[in-house]
Amino acid sequence: MTTPDPGAAGRTATAGPRPAATGPAWCDRCGEPADPGDHPACRAAREWEPPRFCGHCRRRMKVQVVPAGWVARCVEHGELRG
Repeated sequence: MTTPDPGAAGRTATAGPRPAATGPAWCDRCGEPADPGDHPACRAAREWEPPRFCGHCRRRMKVQVVPAGWVARCVEHGELRG
């Protein structure tokens, strides 16, 4: 027999990534703050490389390169494909 989780009353289960409140705040290649006009080398490299950091939370993502492109996964925001 299991006992109910006392903190579960205020939580709801979600299936899938949480939506971001605003646009990306971090560069998805270097992980530094994403200021408009900055990161020309990152933008050039991203034409050929998958993202390495989540643009919303700055977490390092798990990236897998597959024959059809790539898959990058953030534990908080879900999966990106390219």
